[in-house]
Amino acid sequence: MGKLNGKVALITGGSSGIGYETTKLYVAEGAKVVITGRNQEALNAAVEKLGASNVLAVQADATDPTSAEEAVSKAVDTFGHLDVVFANAGISGYTPVGGTELTLFEKIMQVNVTGVFFTVQAALPYLKSGASVILNGSVLAKGGSPGYAAYAASKGAVTSLARVFVSELSPLGIRVNTIVPGATRTPIWGQPEGLSKVEAALAPKIPMNRLGEPVEIANVALFLASEDSSFVQGAEISVDGGAGSSPMGAPAYRQA
Repeated sequence: MGKLNGKVALITGGSSGIGYETTKLYVAEGAKVVITGRNQEALNAAVEKLGASNVLAVQADATDPTSAEEAVSKAVDTFGHLDVVFANAGISGYTPVGGTELTLFEKIMQVNVTGVFFTVQAALPYLKSGASVILNGSVLAKGGSPGYAAYAASKGAVTSLARVFVSELSPLGIRVNTIVPGATRTPIWGQPEGLSKVEAALAPKIPMNRLGEPVEIANVALFLASEDSSFVQGAEISVDGGAGSSPMGAPAYRQA
């Protein structure tokens, strides 16, 4: 019997990387999953690769509250209810002080903060006692990585949002927890040359001397979605190979 049998999950940014691996794991554990993203072709490719009839792909813009509401509505219309929200979608960009355009800074904050808030708000009317909300933070929120002020600030804001969500949603029996990944081997780095360069630069700064695998983040997302974490509330679980113990001082990855 799967750990998520009978559950319905919404995963934003579900077509690749951490979101895709989490979708794959949730499906294997018996869940029905709705994945969202901006690129319909990428979403369709993900569904085809998964080969699962209980995965629904919905094109949605993380910065648009109406788009989030429509995605949640399609999830409920298709599968009947909603039990898990994994607000995984996020972006980054190089935003050094003294050389940053307002448009880029605002876009990062809109996707990573505003998008997370309105995803949870859209889902809330359908979440009942026992539901799980999972947010995706980053070790770089505290890492002081030069040139990534907007990304770091946005991920710091995510952990702050989580604390407020805990106070507001605990009386409803809804759990809210945050995963804090370190650098992870996802397609966003570029394959294979880009990933090799990133790994060579970052691995020596990580105590475990390697990047994480997306499935290692997904395993924590499974724990937080399942009854195994029924008494876990307001946690920030680091999945970073020890990187959080010292500043990485390296470029941020561009998408969670």
